Amino acid sequence: MGVKLGILGLGTVGTGTVQLLQDVVGRNPLLQEVEIYRVGVRSLAKIRDVELPADVLTTDLESIVNDPAVDIVVELIGGLEPARSLILQALNNGKHVVTANKAAIARFGAEIFTTANQAGVYVMLEAAVGGGIPVIQPLKQSLSVNRIHTITGIINGTTNYILTRMQTEGSNFSDVLADAQRLGYAEADPTADVDGLDAADKIAILASLGFDGRINLEDVYCEGIRQVSKTDITYAEKLGFVIKLLAIAKQYTPSSPLSVRVHPTLVAKTHPLASINGVYNAILVEGEPIGQVMFFGPGAGAGATASAVTSDILNLVAVLKTSTTNPNPLLICGHQDYCEIAPITELVTRFYARFLTKDQPGVIGKLGTCFGNYGVSLESVVQTGFQGGLAEIVVVTHDVREGDFRQALTEIQNLEAIDSIPSLLRVL
Repeated sequence: MGVKLGILGLGTVGTGTVQLLQDVVGRNPLLQEVEIYRVGVRSLAKIRDVELPADVLTTDLESIVNDPAVDIVVELIGGLEPARSLILQALNNGKHVVTANKAAIARFGAEIFTTANQAGVYVMLEAAVGGGIPVIQPLKQSLSVNRIHTITGIINGTTNYILTRMQTEGSNFSDVLADAQRLGYAEADPTADVDGLDAADKIAILASLGFDGRINLEDVYCEGIRQVSKTDITYAEKLGFVIKLLAIAKQYTPSSPLSVRVHPTLVAKTHPLASINGVYNAILVEGEPIGQVMFFGPGAGAGATASAVTSDILNLVAVLKTSTTNPNPLLICGHQDYCEIAPITELVTRFYARFLTKDQPGVIGKLGTCFGNYGVSLESVVQTGFQGGLAEIVVVTHDVREGDFRQALTEIQNLEAIDSIPSLLRVL
């Protein structure tokens, strides 16, 4: 007997998934057990890139999640509602769910996974983070015997594309963004990408898997790339760095709170993530005893994401074909407790800061004194030249507690010789 799929949404990813399922030659033979039984769409009149029988398509999405014949619901409509309600309804009806919806999982994961566990079904979300890169299942299974201490990712293709072009062309953020929108790499409303919100959703999901606890999205520190200027990219280059939007989840000791954050970061050119360019994604996982493992690949696109969605479908087909009443502990979401997340002021990191100062003797000395008062030690200080009669000074610190660094900056801003602090970036 075939496994019946109800697919919600036939956009880019939905179309890619249907195309993959219709072309099973040379793929895992279990895919031949899958029947595309119902597909929910917004409009029946739309011309599509896939051919499906007329009776398979419907505009009534609720009828799919309530249909007793459907075994697996594949949610590909995105957004928060009606996606959340449809997922919960499907789970309550005893159906397994495959989703690519990082926003719904990051916000409503507790409710969704509790419902799934109560109903004895699975929620699979490989496609929610990193497009086609297999990272969710490895964290749940292959790497779960490790003590993970850091997950660092370039997990938003739009911002990586923009920063890569700013770096290679010496262009401004606004110019590259406009071009990226024209080429379809950035949305008409790019807020979720360029302000880091999309990456925050994804690191919340990765952190919950890596550190075995729920993550409250409000606790994730989030800063986007709008303030990164071509001047900073040039200085970073001279100092041996590139600037990337990183999503980081880190635990300094097994008992300490997590640091979970998204922000533009100076990455040393020798670091494995420094060479990840364009729309590509990469996730670096560090743990004990494994050391470092990096997952790299296309972070979006119809084919890549369809690959991840269909791998989840395949896992569920295998479950449905194996008659056992006990759930597979490696496929369920087992954690109930929330992770403790440290405030950003407690973060220990290096900083890059750029100051515009009046051209007076002794300015660097005054900067050094203020920093010294708060225990901030400087790795390098470079006076780079003049901008409109003002001297430009760039400093890179050693590791410092963020709260101390911010206090030093408050004092520095009040110095008569300081005109402004146009940029402030963390250093990996």
